[in-house]
Formats: sequence, structure tokens, C-alpha cells
Amino acid sequence: MAKSASVTVVVTRAVKADTDNTANNKALKPALDGNDSKVMLSAVAAGMAVPKTKAELLNLYRNAPLDINNSVHSAQLQHVNAQRVGLYQQQLQRTELLYTVSPTLRPTYLVQALKPQFLEFEHYKMVQTLDQRGIVDLTTMTHMWQQLHIVDDLIADIMRLMPAQEPVGWQLTSVNKNHLKLPTVGRLRDDEAIADQASLNSYVLGHFGVMSYTYDRAYFIGHVLGYLFCCYYLAHLSIAYGVTPLPADTVADYDYVALETAKMVRLLQGVDVHCKRRIYQLAVFCARLSSYKLDKHVEQMLITEVNEFDKKQQIAHLETLLQQGVMPDIPTPYDND
Repeated sequence: MAKSASVTVVVTRAVKADTDNTANNKALKPALDGNDSKVMLSAVAAGMAVPKTKAELLNLYRNAPLDINNSVHSAQLQHVNAQRVGLYQQQLQRTELLYTVSPTLRPTYLVQALKPQFLEFEHYKMVQTLDQRGIVDLTTMTHMWQQLHIVDDLIADIMRLMPAQEPVGWQLTSVNKNHLKLPTVGRLRDDEAIADQASLNSYVLGHFGVMSYTYDRAYFIGHVLGYLFCCYYLAHLSIAYGVTPLPADTVADYDYVALETAKMVRLLQGVDVHCKRRIYQLAVFCARLSSYKLDKHVEQMLITEVNEFDKKQQIAHLETLLQQGVMPDIPTPYDND
């Protein structure tokens, strides 16, 4: 198996397997094969400049969201499809460059450098400021944000163990919401346009393939480990979800395999159990920091504000007012001191 730097790119740039591999579980060769310069040249040819500094590398991960386009006109649908393909190519090229540039250009922990732009971190800071009564215990979450480098450590271990596979595609629905906070393209049910790499999940999944979200479902093309991450993530949060293979004509002009469920099982059987365990740990870590989890804390604060006073006492005072026609004395917070 190739080193981790090569393994990353295999999810979307694979070559055909040797003939002795089974048709249902194609173990494919890494794309780089030790020739980093060819990958860099292909990325440059596609319009992405090779970074020369850490700042330029980080800029590849800082993008504005695409415009929401809810039109169903054929010309607009073609435009949206072109946007999606362009997004996927950009995601692929960026990952190739990340693993082929000089190690001196990469931050020790890239995830820590990108933390301020993650939606989950912004949401966490908002909840922290909003919790003026100290209702929510954010101690564990605070510690996890401080230890965010664990994400990169887990990814590195996973990349070391993951088998080479041909990129496969699937679509995932989860109660018509973008719970994974993947970059949005085209039609949306709401007005939450999310940029590429604006969430912790899109950063993680970017190491295993390419992804986007449109209207009511997420699309992913890449290594089967990305499929595992999505399933583990949503299951840990008890969010109902469904997964189906991505038909071959859904994303035109981008190479991937549309697998039947039985063939997906064969791919999963080729993944080492230790690798699956690491993916599970990674998914749980991200789920604990999720916006979904934070929304539950905000709901808890809302309930506390609604139930701030003794409702039975207020009903008793109302009854007194109705019976006697006078306002009863209502004790102040200081009467019990």
C-alpha cells in the first residue's frame, strides 16, 4: 500500500484494477505513484495555482458560497451542473495539492488553522455568549475545540490504513435538511448557502472524496469511508437518514461508479476493522461539535426562559383577581431573602 500522501488522492483519481481483483471489490492503485510533479501539473492546468506559502495554501480552503439558484429552467439546470462539477474538481485539486506540496507549507495541524471559519465553531461561540444564565454545560465542548488537532491525527491514521478503491457515488437524505453542512449548489429549501470548507464535516470528507448539497439531499463521490462517516455521524445524533446509490447520469462529466447495495457491502468488507473504528471515532468527535447538538442547547435555553417563573403561582394570583377584583400582592424576588 502507498504512503498516506498518495492514498488521499485515490478516492477520486484511480486507475483500473488488475484483472485478478473481483468485479465487486476493485482495489485500485493510488493516483500519484510517487510522481508528485504530474499531479501538480494537472492541478495547474485545471486552473489552481500551486501554493508557494502557507497563506496561499490556506486560501485554497477559504471560499465564498455559491449563489442559490432555485430555477428549474433547462439552461439554469445546466449551469448548476457545471457549477457542481467545477466545485468537485476544485475539491479534488486542492486535496491533491495538500498532499504533494512541500511539507514545510502545511501547518502542523491544518484543521486548527481553519477552525475560525467553521460554522460549528461560530455557532459554539454564539451559544457561549447567549448562555448568560449558565444553563448549558459547554465544558466538554470547549475542551474538544481546544483539542481539535485530534481530527487531523485520526485522519492521518485512517489514510494510512484505507484500501485503494475506485470512487463511488451515493446520495443521502436526512429529514430534508443539510445536517452535515456540506457546500450548497443550486436549489435549496431554505436560504442557508454554505461555502466549500465552511464546516468541519466538509473538511473531513474532503480527505475522502468530493461533496455537495442540493435541495433536500447530499451528494458524495469518493471512498467508501466517506459513506461510513456520514452514516456514523447521523446515527450518533439519532437523525433519521437514507442512503441510495448515485445514478451514473446525476453528475455528468465526472467519473464515478454507481454501485448497487450488494457491491457496496463488498467494498466495506475490504476495509480493515481498525480503519472503521477510527472513522467511527472521527464521526462521533464531529457529531459532538455539530450545529445540531448546539441547536439542542439553544432549545434548552429557550425552554428555561419560557419557564422562568412559577406558573401555578401566577394562575392563583389570576384567580384572586377574578374573584375579588383586586390585584393580589405578588412577592418580589427579594421577599424570600
